[in-house]
Order: sequence, then C-alpha cells, then structure tokens
Amino acid sequence: MKPYTATTRGVRVTVRAFYLEDQSEPATGQYVWAYKVEIANDSEVTVQLLKRTWLITDGQGRTMRVHGDGVVGEQPILDPGESFDYTSGTPLPTPSGFMRGIYHMQVTDTGEAFDALVPPFSLDSPHQEGGVH
Repeated sequence: MKPYTATTRGVRVTVRAFYLEDQSEPATGQYVWAYKVEIANDSEVTVQLLKRTWLITDGQGRTMRVHGDGVVGEQPILDPGESFDYTSGTPLPTPSGFMRGIYHMQVTDTGEAFDALVPPFSLDSPHQEGGVH
C-alpha cells in the first residue's frame, strides 16, 4: 500500500488504497477497493471539511464525478495539530483505475473557503496487466 500525500495550506491528505479480493468478482467485471484517508491539520488555524469532490477514473478512461457533504457522514473540525482518519471504498468495472479529489474546506475563525487537494492515487488489482500509476 503505497501512500500518496498532498498538502494544501497546511492541510495534509494521505491516502492508501488496497484491493478487496473478497468483495470483487472479476468474472462479472466487479472490482472493489478500499482506501484509508488521513487528513491532518499542520496549519496554525482551525479548519473544517465541508464538502468533497471525487473524480474516479476506470481503466478505460471513463470518469465518474462524486460530490457531496463531508466524508463518511461527518464534517470534521480540525484544530491545529489534529487529524481525522476514515476508510471508504469504490467499485470499478475494470481491474485498475485511479482516483483524485478535493476537500472543500473552511477556516472556522474567518469563514474563508479553500480547496485541499486529495492526491491522485492508483487503484491496482492483481487482475491487470501493469499499473495505471
């Protein structure tokens, strides 16, 4: 599980993806991954994650956009030095792909909005020929 990391305005996002063999059915074109995300506030201000936007691209280049409030039903508030971890997942119809995204953040004291980059990360399974990275 290679970690992928990006930092925007002191908000560090680290993602690790792993293939879920037990939930996948390659014979029917169903491949499933989980990904663990750590959002760390390395800045000097308190921030809140309000919304997320994901771009999920399969091995044939088809991209699905997912947008919504928070992550896993939460809109975490992170004081300086705090972090928030969660695990989620995604299915694909191909044995590989990649994801990237944005967390729509807000500085709680001022209401200033900014976007924290979620680094692009590879979704690789043992059923592919070569990686997509």
